[in-house]
Amino acid sequence: MTNSLADTICLRCGACCAAFRVSFDRSELDSEGGKVPDGLADTETASLCRMRGTDYAQPRCVALQGKVGERVSCAIYAERPGPCREFAPLAELGIFSPACNRARRRHGLPDLPADQTDY
Repeated sequence: MTNSLADTICLRCGACCAAFRVSFDRSELDSEGGKVPDGLADTETASLCRMRGTDYAQPRCVALQGKVGERVSCAIYAERPGPCREFAPLAELGIFSPACNRARRRHGLPDLPADQTDY
C-alpha cells in the first residue's frame, strides 16, 4: 500500500487497533517460525495467542503508536499477525468494512464508505 486511499485514511485512523481483540495462531510467533514478536503477545489457549493490550474493555494494541483519529502507525507492521493483515481487504479500493466503521464509531470518528457484503 503505497500512497493509496487506505494509507491516507488508515494512517490517520487506527481505530481498529484500539477496538478489537486480536487473537491469532501460535504459529505466527517468532519463536514458532512466524514473525510476531513473542514479547508483544499473551497466551490465550494452547494454540492461540493475542496481541497485548487487546483484551481489555477499552482495547489498544501494544504495537499501536500515535493518537487514534489523528496520526498512527503500527510498530510491527511488517510482522503483524494474520487478523491485522486481513482486517480491511478492500480498503485499498476505498471500500471499508462494517467492522472498520464500528471501530471508528467507538472513537467518535465518522463512517467511511462500506462494502455491501458481510465479512
